[in-house]
Amino acid sequence: MTKRIKDIKNIYFIGIGGIGMSALARYFKFLGKNVAGYDKTPSQITSDLIEIGISIHFTDNVAEIPKDFLSSEDTLVVYTPAIPNDHSELIFVREQGYVLKKRAEILGDISKDVYTLAVAGTHGKTTTTAILAHLLKESGVKLTAFLGGISENYNSNLILEGNEVMVVEADEFDRSFLQLYPDIAAVTSMDADHLDIYEKANALEESFVEFSSKTKDHLLVRNGLSLEGITFGIEDNSDYCAQQIRIDNGTYVFDLKTPHEYIKGLHLNLPGRHNLLNAITAFAIAMLYGSPTNSLAKALFSFKGVQRRFSYQIKTKNRIYIDDYAHHPTEINALHHAVREMHPNKKIVAVFQPHLYSRTRDFGSDFALSLSNFDELLLLDIYPARELPIEGINSSWLLNMINSDYKKLIKKEDLIKEIKSSNAEVVLTIGAGDIGEEVKYIKEALLV
Repeated sequence: MTKRIKDIKNIYFIGIGGIGMSALARYFKFLGKNVAGYDKTPSQITSDLIEIGISIHFTDNVAEIPKDFLSSEDTLVVYTPAIPNDHSELIFVREQGYVLKKRAEILGDISKDVYTLAVAGTHGKTTTTAILAHLLKESGVKLTAFLGGISENYNSNLILEGNEVMVVEADEFDRSFLQLYPDIAAVTSMDADHLDIYEKANALEESFVEFSSKTKDHLLVRNGLSLEGITFGIEDNSDYCAQQIRIDNGTYVFDLKTPHEYIKGLHLNLPGRHNLLNAITAFAIAMLYGSPTNSLAKALFSFKGVQRRFSYQIKTKNRIYIDDYAHHPTEINALHHAVREMHPNKKIVAVFQPHLYSRTRDFGSDFALSLSNFDELLLLDIYPARELPIEGINSSWLLNMINSDYKKLIKKEDLIKEIKSSNAEVVLTIGAGDIGEEVKYIKEALLV
């Protein structure tokens, strides 16, 4: 690239509505760049971007690219790997000689010039990154944070307080995280995933090893992972370890053993042991960065969560409705455990939308086991995202493997009717596809 990003006038996003892409779009808009983009479907994210003055269209049509962005000299194009190669706008900018960069390359360019705290892992990275960003902001650190979800505290996936430090979610998809230059990094998990990219689980692990080797100052790893580093865990021999865990009125209260001190009476207002691990990880990174313990403890208590991560939509005596982004069997198991822990002896109806044909195929039997834990299951069709159908892999195939007396394949248009016909006290909507767009309608229907 002949020009540095600071010298580029226009930045055009192909796939601007993605959670990571939209954070970058907000960042460049804040810096005073001329920002526009394309996305396949309108969403709350694209509406919010339009509201801050970003031009977005939803038809793959070169004629809809704003005139200011038709100069390849003055325009940088950022795209997501989820965009297919036959996308006409992508073909156009390639043929016209635009500088094209993946989102990960841009984050890498930014991280070169600033002290970077990165959180990686097949599960837990979004919540951990959001907790870390909140801890640092509340401790007075001048940070820029790129989050993989919408923080409930700030109603945003971007926190802009200054350029003293960068907090970033390090995404293993498409080996994106190898573009980063982390000073402190954490690896929360390395379960097999994205086998459409990696093909084999050991290739995924090798990618995490490579990411870890790029870390300059401190590497934190969950106890039990095959990586060398400072360990974190729950009630074990980890360097950073949660102990004396109890639940008080729906809140975790715990002590934290660290290499240098023992901190009593920390509070976390998120359910699930997986979130307790996320909190320990964020707390440890913040301590290693140098934030004072007292301010971190206070900040942890005030963390509200991330949208679509065990997000309570309704919480009354007679009805609980929780929405969650879980799209891997390990995440569904963690969600199930958290619901049972927080709402014991209540009947649960779960609505699951599988994400990707390849993931459904690769983990079919594991999905079947995890989904069999719920009292009732409503299964939607597979959300294809970037993929074409795979012969023989569909939601009927998955349903047949699930061991449940109360399971049903449903269409999205029947979703609210089916949920309302259940007598379950707890309703869960689960998945990484467009099921999130249905949440507000389900909530409205259940409150009637």
